[in-house]
Amino acid sequence: MSAESSVDPLPRTVPAWLPFLWSRVLFPGAADTTTRVRLVSLLLVFLLPAALLYPSRSFMLLEPDEGRYAQIPKEMLDRGDWVVPTLQGEPYLDKPPLMYWLVKLSYTAFGVNESAARLVPAVCVHLTILAVYFLGRRSIGERGALWASMLLTIAPGYIGIARLLLLDGLLTLCVTTSVLAGFEAVRTGRFRPGWWIAAAVCSGLGFLTKGPISEVLLFPPLFAFAYLNGNAARVSWKYIVLFAGIVIAVNTPWYVAIYAKQPEFLKHFFWEHNVMRFVQPFDHLQPVWYYAPLLLGGFLPGMIVAIPYVRSLLSGGAEAASCRSQAGGFWLLAGAWCVVFFSVSGSKLPTYILPAFPPLCLALGEFVARSRWNRATATRGLVGAFAVVIAALNWVGVPWYARERSPMGRPELVEKFVHDPSTVVVTYPRNCDSVAFYTGRSDLKQVRSKDINQFIVDSHFRPKTVILFTHNHSCAAFKEVLPPYLRIADEVSLRHKSSKVGLIDRLVGGTPWGLCDVVVLEPIAKESVARAASP
Repeated sequence: MSAESSVDPLPRTVPAWLPFLWSRVLFPGAADTTTRVRLVSLLLVFLLPAALLYPSRSFMLLEPDEGRYAQIPKEMLDRGDWVVPTLQGEPYLDKPPLMYWLVKLSYTAFGVNESAARLVPAVCVHLTILAVYFLGRRSIGERGALWASMLLTIAPGYIGIARLLLLDGLLTLCVTTSVLAGFEAVRTGRFRPGWWIAAAVCSGLGFLTKGPISEVLLFPPLFAFAYLNGNAARVSWKYIVLFAGIVIAVNTPWYVAIYAKQPEFLKHFFWEHNVMRFVQPFDHLQPVWYYAPLLLGGFLPGMIVAIPYVRSLLSGGAEAASCRSQAGGFWLLAGAWCVVFFSVSGSKLPTYILPAFPPLCLALGEFVARSRWNRATATRGLVGAFAVVIAALNWVGVPWYARERSPMGRPELVEKFVHDPSTVVVTYPRNCDSVAFYTGRSDLKQVRSKDINQFIVDSHFRPKTVILFTHNHSCAAFKEVLPPYLRIADEVSLRHKSSKVGLIDRLVGGTPWGLCDVVVLEPIAKESVARAASP
């Protein structure tokens, strides 16, 4: 056979160029097939994340999300209800219930407190790291998966946010395991139904956490990989229908139950909180490049490795090319898809791109393991140094910051106003769910700006009303419209005193998150009003 005949011919059509560039130029290397688990790896993936996650869970809840996601399962536990999530006694239909169920179970086992609530996201983060190692080693090798799990462990943008009481840590676990299992199902030329079923179950749990976003983040990179890699297994319609059937089976019992009790849920959740949040800015309008600086900061120290990784992608050298397998290319594709999808979304929050961290770490982990970075003492030192920094922040910095920013950081200022259950307590103009959680007042009522006139009328017929002002200028604006038949009997400001240190003042802000002022409102007797009005 001649030398010319052994060279792959160049593609003759435009669609054929993409698979050619993918497999012959960008990711021509062979994947590492060493998957044997080492003892040192086991110790690292079990002990290092555990040391960073579990000892430091008892700090004050942060408004608004942590207060909300701690209070909802508390109310479900108090009512013994598994179907309808409620907040301040009213149905809360923004999200499905899986997170609430898990926190409710944690409350049952360990009591109602911040530590029990945050145990759920902490376990989710740890399970995600373990999945990256144990499942990721099948596609990029054991060393690459270990580096990926370590980079994920010390990524401040991931471990710092995902360990908070938010839905995104649980969603990231579901999406990561779904994509890992789905990739195993199609990675080789032989389709593996067992992995496909596992991917469907995990994706169904993601749907029960935050809706169809788990499927949106799974299928495009899988189908793109099948197109770009001619050796990947094709998924028949039979298995696509099976996947959909499993997702439906996981979700149907609760969706039927909630529809029977709250028929408006389907329109509210699927249309308003999925479709409209994607196509319209809602209340989180940000530019398309919003996530770029968040990734740069959130991936440290992984960004230090990302620079030579990008240089390697652009290099045509044989040594650099050998470090780039198609499996690593898939993980880059999966992470990039998550970032691109949320970048073009109308509504953006920093937590939305947490599912991008595990696949991007898998791509970087393979590069580290197969390049000179794997043998560099500085690389190992970098992991250790950042682990120490994150531990210090988790154990000291975050609890201090949470205490300063929590509405209940100085509980004596608030509890004296809300301890009497017969006193009506309202929040204006937003909820302040941390107050409800810490004081046991699950009957707080939210008053919106459009309802302020009716609230003023109602307050005239109550002996006393406590108002928790949640915005900086709400109290001053309220005083301007206060009628003569109502008076402020007591008032306290939660604004922080200056520490004389500019950096600290900027960090803690002017007020706690979600609560600025507390006011006691009382009616004035009619004769007093008449005397005040007389000349």
